[in-house]
Amino acid sequence: MKRFLQSEAGAAVLWVLSALLLAAILAPWFYTGGKALAHEVAHGDFPSFLEWLGRECGRAKFARFFSRALLFSALVLLPVLIRRLRQLRGKEMPSPYPLEKTGLPRALAQIATGCLIAGALLWATGLLLTTVGAYVKNPDAGSIGKIIGKTLPPAILAPLVEECLFRGFLLGLWLRYAKPLTAAIGNSLLFAFMHFLQPPDGTQIADPHSAFAGFDLLGKIVLHFTNPAFFVTEFATLFCIGMILAWARLRTSCLWFAMGLHAGWVAAFKGFNLLYSNVDASPWHPWGIGEDLRSGLVPLCALVVTAFVCHFAMKKWDRNPRPFGC
Repeated sequence: MKRFLQSEAGAAVLWVLSALLLAAILAPWFYTGGKALAHEVAHGDFPSFLEWLGRECGRAKFARFFSRALLFSALVLLPVLIRRLRQLRGKEMPSPYPLEKTGLPRALAQIATGCLIAGALLWATGLLLTTVGAYVKNPDAGSIGKIIGKTLPPAILAPLVEECLFRGFLLGLWLRYAKPLTAAIGNSLLFAFMHFLQPPDGTQIADPHSAFAGFDLLGKIVLHFTNPAFFVTEFATLFCIGMILAWARLRTSCLWFAMGLHAGWVAAFKGFNLLYSNVDASPWHPWGIGEDLRSGLVPLCALVVTAFVCHFAMKKWDRNPRPFGC
């Protein structure tokens, strides 16, 4: 154990655990501040960005504030991790799979291609599920402008932040001491884990303003991971998404195609969930389709098709055609 904690892998694990601890401390403060902002926005005149942020904070539950606190904590503690890694290595080691600089036309082409493939296939999956009665149109979806306003910001921000963090920094770090397949698996497991920091359905936090509310949520999240069906229908899907994104980063030696895929998935996921509603009584639940388009065996099969299409789409940008050795 001591040897592991003194390794680069151990440093990364300690970074994650420290970020979880700090997030548990900060989450109640984020929640209180967010709800205060929502109250002020509802009773005053503010710039459009603050009004949008206030509305989002007003709708958000405590778990979402915890998620944002975790991302903030991970970024705040990142310099500590980097310093520790430099101490362990003694000197900067070159990455065996460095990110390459690309021109703007190539970057835009990769983003557009990835976005089109991921978004179109996920949307097609959703439409297919409507034909079998798993989804129905939502009469309260709102205007196109409202849907775009709720879809576009996360489709831009999430890929930008998460790809730089997960496939840029963390995967680049793990590639220094692990084989590509091992590094991609570890990176994807962390990616999936951090996206499912949610307690079981129906879980209530007694007092979200309490200083211990974050730790209360963490305990309930651990219970969520004891459900085997959760791993098959939900965790496995996010893990496969992480593997596809890591594979895209390794094959193209840049983040643009992965960002495009990520943006396409987020845009299709958010947009479809606004336009269509889940039918709880559908026989496709819970294994075929879960609560949304990112869970269930049907979305998992759609990811297999997406990977197959991406294999051919990335050939023109190949830098490492067989990053996993197969």
